[in-house]
Amino acid sequence: MSIFLPIFIFVMGASIGSFLNVCIFRIPEGKSIVLPASHCMACGAPLKLYDNIPIISYILLRGSCRHCGAGISPQYPAVEALTGIMALLLYFKYGVSWHFLFTFLFTASLVVVTVIDLRHQIIPHVITLPGIPLCFLAAVFFLGVSALDAFLGVMIGAGCLYFVAVYYEWITDREGMGGGDINLLAMMGAFLGWQSLIYIVLAASLSGAVIGIVAMAWKGKNSQYAVPFGPFLSIGALSYLFVGEWFLAFIAGR
Repeated sequence: MSIFLPIFIFVMGASIGSFLNVCIFRIPEGKSIVLPASHCMACGAPLKLYDNIPIISYILLRGSCRHCGAGISPQYPAVEALTGIMALLLYFKYGVSWHFLFTFLFTASLVVVTVIDLRHQIIPHVITLPGIPLCFLAAVFFLGVSALDAFLGVMIGAGCLYFVAVYYEWITDREGMGGGDINLLAMMGAFLGWQSLIYIVLAASLSGAVIGIVAMAWKGKNSQYAVPFGPFLSIGALSYLFVGEWFLAFIAGR
């Protein structure tokens, strides 16, 4: 296999990751993701093309603005590298295909959701609400998921977390699950089918419990320390793309 196509896929993914950073910083503030063009967050100087090369520009600039010297968040190269790596992994799994295209777009949306939830502890409805019908259509018309499986994925995904949210609040008298998490799992169910939800919720719960315990021990917080659940749902969904077939076969006893 030629090395040039995988390199191109990684570069393409990292470049899209650069745009995802724009979404991550602007969507929570209600700003346009199109205008103004990329600029320094500190001094407002527009970025030249050579200062906006994914990963490389951050290294060459040593993590600071060329104009004012203000530090550039390491989130920029991290998101770019993560998106490039995910594009590469999906390419190795699906090749150049509709499956690759739509799973990459799905993955990109989860990257945005994850970082926003980590930074602000919110999952913007502007991503998940349009994402539910779009994921449904992509799954049914391009990925071979039956309309019934995708529909049940939406209903069960939203329903199970809504049930948890209502009863958690009733028992503890405080909110433990936001509407963003509910919409996010519904979007995942629409894209991957209802069968995926068992794995996603299990993986999210286990990874969230481990990280939550470590975070509370490290920061010395009590049991009310808030850990956003969206990133763990995203971990579950992304890992399902690679091990989901094995998991379903395992629980079916095949």
